[in-house]
Amino acid sequence: MATFVDRVVLHLQAGDGGHGCVSIHREKFKPFGGPDGGNGGHGGSVSLVVDPQVHTLLDFHFRPHVKAENGTGGAGSNRDGANGRDLVLKVPDGTVVHAPDGTVLADLVGAGTTIEVARGGRGGRGNASLANARRKAPGFAELGEPGDRLDVVLELKSVADVGLVGFPSAGKSSLISVLSAAKPKIADYPFTTLVPNLGVVRLDNHTFTVADVPGLIPGAATGKGLGLEFLRHVERCAVLVHVIDTATLEPGRDPVADIDAIEAELAEYGGLADRPRLVALNKVDVPDGRDLAEIVRPDLEARGLRVFEVSAATREGLKELTYAMAELVAQSRVVPDVEPTRIVIRPRAVDDAGFTIEAQPDGSYTVRGDRPERWVRQTNFDNDEAIGYLADRLARLGVEEQLAKAGAQPGDLVRIGEREFDWQPTLYAGAEFVPGNRGTDHRLEDKSTRASAAERLAARKARRQRPADEQDGADQPADSDEATDDAE
Repeated sequence: MATFVDRVVLHLQAGDGGHGCVSIHREKFKPFGGPDGGNGGHGGSVSLVVDPQVHTLLDFHFRPHVKAENGTGGAGSNRDGANGRDLVLKVPDGTVVHAPDGTVLADLVGAGTTIEVARGGRGGRGNASLANARRKAPGFAELGEPGDRLDVVLELKSVADVGLVGFPSAGKSSLISVLSAAKPKIADYPFTTLVPNLGVVRLDNHTFTVADVPGLIPGAATGKGLGLEFLRHVERCAVLVHVIDTATLEPGRDPVADIDAIEAELAEYGGLADRPRLVALNKVDVPDGRDLAEIVRPDLEARGLRVFEVSAATREGLKELTYAMAELVAQSRVVPDVEPTRIVIRPRAVDDAGFTIEAQPDGSYTVRGDRPERWVRQTNFDNDEAIGYLADRLARLGVEEQLAKAGAQPGDLVRIGEREFDWQPTLYAGAEFVPGNRGTDHRLEDKSTRASAAERLAARKARRQRPADEQDGADQPADSDEATDDAE
């Protein structure tokens, strides 16, 4: 028997982008033909798509770590790197995607429904793409951006029109086996059904699906028995049918008490109060069962419930029950007229610079924004020209101007993404800037005489500790003199 898995945790890793290439075209009689470094390829993304042929999350249970292909790096002669192949994972219909904190990311219902859960990193540009009228032969290239790395939780909620609920051994599996072509395991002991079973019922022009949910017992909503594991499978059901065992020999059991116990668990689980209910008093082929059904039927009908006396063994009353199911399912499928969704375009505010600056209590500043953080990730900090190019881009974006307005002083600590800098305002990349040798930037050669933030902090700590050290040193000679006098 195949294992049924309806909840898994996936560890996703999208592909990293390939690095750009630094290359200069050279050939005979043309020693310097200009930059020709190609761009790196983009990393592959990870997507989920609903496949009607997939019915369980079993494959992900055994292989929870998923990684897409990386993009390859660029090469000389303007050869761009290949993009990494996207990875498409097939999931069953009704899969809900959660973040680890419980936030719902997507509800995948319907064949072909697709969501991209991990985006691949961008490939870095080669020096051919970075060349301009002023910087004709860049001696640097951009690094590839890392792909997304995250964990997601997949939960399968069966997509069925009718859900059969009831105590263990109430006859739900027998009922679904005669209503449809499903062949669930049937035995005379509790908890025979360990996984939800789905069956398709065809009646005249109506076709609907019925789900046999594993037996519920009091306390199921809090984790007792198997109910908590499978209560999620009744969330999508449009109709709930209470299957009641009228021939049970267990003491303290009667149809009304069974319905009250199941309704209490459904109410505690939540979200099912608006579903119409039907009651199927099963096993009326047993004489005692038929007598009990006739006794409790008026009480159940007084509650407004539609009651049907059925027998899965002799198929008595199944036709009436099936027509009642089809009627309620047809009513649930009637979709009211919905006003078409209006497309709202919200342009970016005029004063939105695309980044924010936060002053920290320790005197440092943090720059947050998609573009500054992406530029920092793609910068090769072993190359002075690349660092100068980054500084020019940040200056054009307005980061340096906003840092000055926020009160930052030269040498203050500035964080962008995972990098920390001692802020030194640079010249604007205008007419004053003339590129030097490839891989260098003359603006970074003039070191400021002002101490860095880390050096100033270390000096401040040293000054605080000096008086205590001098006091200890002053006490030592006095103790030595007293010891000499005592010796004499």
